[in-house]
This record gives sequence, structure tokens and C-alpha cells, in this order.
Amino acid sequence: MRIGISAFAWTAQFEQRHLSLFPAVKAMGLSGIEIPMFEPSVLPVEGIRSACVANGLECTICAILPKHVNPISSDAGTRRSAVAYLNHCIESTAAMGARLLGGPLYSPIGYLPDHRPSEQEWSWAVEAFRAVSETLERYDVDLSLEPVNRSETFFLRTAAEAKRLCEEIGNRRIGATIDTFHANIEEQNIAGAIRTLGRHLKHVHVSENDRGTPGRGHVPFPEIVATLREIKYDGYLMIEGFGYSAGEKSGPGWLWGAVDSSPEALASEGTAYLRKLLTT
Repeated sequence: MRIGISAFAWTAQFEQRHLSLFPAVKAMGLSGIEIPMFEPSVLPVEGIRSACVANGLECTICAILPKHVNPISSDAGTRRSAVAYLNHCIESTAAMGARLLGGPLYSPIGYLPDHRPSEQEWSWAVEAFRAVSETLERYDVDLSLEPVNRSETFFLRTAAEAKRLCEEIGNRRIGATIDTFHANIEEQNIAGAIRTLGRHLKHVHVSENDRGTPGRGHVPFPEIVATLREIKYDGYLMIEGFGYSAGEKSGPGWLWGAVDSSPEALASEGTAYLRKLLTT
């Protein structure tokens, strides 16, 4: 398992100026950095690729769909546009030198219709992700669908649901992410959720129950790491916490981060904590 840090610790709007973070991330001994992607066309794609190469870092992408992009919309035109948008995200992922695109890519965050997921919506999701299979293969990119909690989606909240979706899509390149913040809300047992996903697990977001520094809260990371070893998971432990930086109003930590935990402190302390778990 490798350890990385999401740029969400600093910002939700990754810009050219944030490329200066890469040397510091490398200096902490981290192997990778995850880039938040809300709109592929505004990211400094070539700069990210070059900075990764220059600093010996791997890159992964976490995409959030805009509100008008909905693969499970009842409108056929909206669904077709969503597939085109997903293909664009895959192409941009490859252009940044990344090989994994993750996130809640089945619907926009906050899309909460007043019903449980229908079989029709389920079939639309399967259809959409099958439709991008050729693009994934062409660009050598894997897709990792992330269940999120009930305040952010009605559609995919648990590992069991993610496993069912992956198996119905039936593409080896499409798997799932466990985010321990969301799993702490939706799963009765996070280790059990990891076992449920098994071979479908492609990515792990290491997030404390308050999105703060891993190891300071009550998420059972020792048990989680032991279970990941048990299933022979060999991907990233990607720290996804929100640090507080007074000058970075675009960062999630601006509103929610503990004021005594800067992005750099969150990254260094979280990395040390995970390294300890991986070496014991």
C-alpha cells in the first residue's frame, strides 16, 4: 500500500499556483497526490503532469459532477451528455498522467429526489458506465465509484450497493472506493464493508470522522489497515482531510477544518500515523 494526500487538504479549486505543493508533498515521503476535478477544462492539465514527473509523484483524480451532468437522469439527452462528460473526464485524467479516476460519478452531489433508487435508475447507471468502457481501455484508466453518505446522495451509499453495481457493469476497469468518512456514517462495520467489496476495491480515501487528521478521531484505522492486508489490497491510502488555511477560501477547511490543523500539519501527521500502522 502507498500513501498519498488529496489536494482537498488545501483547496477544492486546483489552479496553476497550487503546483508549488508538489515538492512539499514529495518531501514528506508521500507517493502520490489526488487532484479534485469539478470541471476538467479549467485544470492546469499539462502543469500537473509535468509537476508529477518532476517530483516523482503519482497522480489520481477525484471528480465531482456538475449539477447539470447526471447519468441517471430521466431525460435521455441529459444521460447522453453525461456519458460525453465522463469520457472527457477520462481523457483529462490520462492527459494528467493519472491512471485512476474516482468519485461519486453516478450523479451530482446533492441530487436527492424524493424516492429510493429505482431499477430504471440503476439500469441507466449500468448503461452509462458500460458506455465509457472503450474510453477507459483506450486511455488505460481505471474508474473507481465512490459511495457517499445520505446527505450527499440517494443512489450509492454502501459497499454492498457498490459491489452490485460493479458486478452488473462487468468491467474489470471499474471498481469502487471506500471513503472512511462516508463509511463511518453508512456502514455498520467498515472492515466488513471492505471485505464485501473485495476484488472490486480500487481506492481508499483515508478520512477521519470529522474530516480532520487521521488518528485523532474514532475511525478504526488499525482494523481497516489489517483488513486491507487481509484482502491483499495494494492501492493507495489517499488522505482526504480538510486543513485550515486562513488565506485559502476555496478550501473545504476554510469552513470546517480545525483552526489548529494546517493542511501541511494534517498531511505530515496523517502520513506518520499511517506509516506506523503499515509497519506494525
